[in-house]
Amino acid sequence: MRTLLILLVLGVCASWVASKPTQEKKDRVHHNKDLSDHKHDDSKDFQYDHEAFLGKEEAKTFDQLTPEESQERLGKIVDKIDSNNDSYVTAPELLAWIKFVHGRFVSEDVDKQMLLYDKNRDGSVSWEEYSNQTYSHLIGEEEFYDVPDKERYRQMLRRDERRFKQADRDGDLIATREEFTAFLHPEEFDYMQDIIVTETIEDIDKNGDGSVDADEYIADMYTPEADEPEPEWVKTERQQFSDHRDLNKDGKMDKSEISHWINPHDYDHADLEAKHLIYESDKDRDDKLTKKEILDNWNMFVGSQATNYGEDLTRRHDEF
Repeated sequence: MRTLLILLVLGVCASWVASKPTQEKKDRVHHNKDLSDHKHDDSKDFQYDHEAFLGKEEAKTFDQLTPEESQERLGKIVDKIDSNNDSYVTAPELLAWIKFVHGRFVSEDVDKQMLLYDKNRDGSVSWEEYSNQTYSHLIGEEEFYDVPDKERYRQMLRRDERRFKQADRDGDLIATREEFTAFLHPEEFDYMQDIIVTETIEDIDKNGDGSVDADEYIADMYTPEADEPEPEWVKTERQQFSDHRDLNKDGKMDKSEISHWINPHDYDHADLEAKHLIYESDKDRDDKLTKKEILDNWNMFVGSQATNYGEDLTRRHDEF
């Protein structure tokens, strides 16, 4: 077993050395993700709204249903969205639902990681559980004295420990499910933004001055081959650094400027969609929806065989 683990670690280290840096642009910016790949044009179809409300995979399932089945399932979803059971769906409730739907991939990943690290099955993950599972066989002096780049593993351990402590809001070194989610997916939590900035600087800052200059900024995205002309997008990025990244024009990005770069104030697509669905379905203009109002406008929220057929006819008509 010991030999197998050594070979595994050696293989990982070898892959670091042998692999080529990507020649494509690396994007460190944490954008607010759009809710669908479809254009949001209700005059054409409601595919954007369907995927925004249901998620891409669930929208495909609804596309195979009859109108009756689709409306029945929609009614059950409405009951879930109405979190306070007052028979109305408000914009905040609809927003929470849309965020839940599009955050399911995070939830599913956390479920998998909890199974791996929560050894005593108490619904939480301690730092001891996590570090023992992840690092005990990688940096032990006796077991792996001949593993190359051991210091890199120690740096990974220290970095994980710092992030774990940041996510662990009560400081007991035991992460609840929510805290463990913040550890695994810090981009989803406002209170983890500082640690994301710190880690970004550590990744890019090669001269160790605590900031990122133009050459370090470019080197993070692009490593040229011998005699290769610099691509146009690299030249554009150099100009972006000068014009928009280096806000105080001192030739480098500090923590504040890096935060501004990687955490832009994008449109909140989920909030806009929740308000859009309310506006389009709210017949009595009281800024909230009854189940009847939603079901009366069901084809905007969910699809079915019938709506897809109708949308196909519309597209064919537009083509003539």
